[in-house]
Amino acid sequence: MNQFLQKMKDGLARFMQGRYGTDQLGMCTLIAGLVCSLIASFTGIPLLSFLGLALYVITVFRMLSRNREARMKENQKYLQLTGDIPTRVRQFFKRLQNSREYKYFRCPNCKVLLRLKRGCGEKEITCVRCGHHFNQKA
Repeated sequence: MNQFLQKMKDGLARFMQGRYGTDQLGMCTLIAGLVCSLIASFTGIPLLSFLGLALYVITVFRMLSRNREARMKENQKYLQLTGDIPTRVRQFFKRLQNSREYKYFRCPNCKVLLRLKRGCGEKEITCVRCGHHFNQKA
């Protein structure tokens, strides 16, 4: 039995040699397909089931593709579009955690996010990015 599993593993490794494999975009399409399939199974909407199947096919196509350059370009575009989303989510939860100590607001000129310690009254603020002066109450 152990030799059989080793032969299967070696055969799969030979088959995947020269193919693209998985990346961030592939994992995203796989998870999106899983979510669509789960929602379709609970709601009975056939369009979501078809969408989930299409996402699975795209994932397998990308994994088995031998055109590595095209798949790398697709993944780079995906990473450029979604690169700052984890940072924004992390910052959002950090602002929620600190909302009792600080008041968060935006500069009226350049829209950069600033914070002011709560309970300090009205202050004249100078934006760190553009240098705009304005009053803000905390």
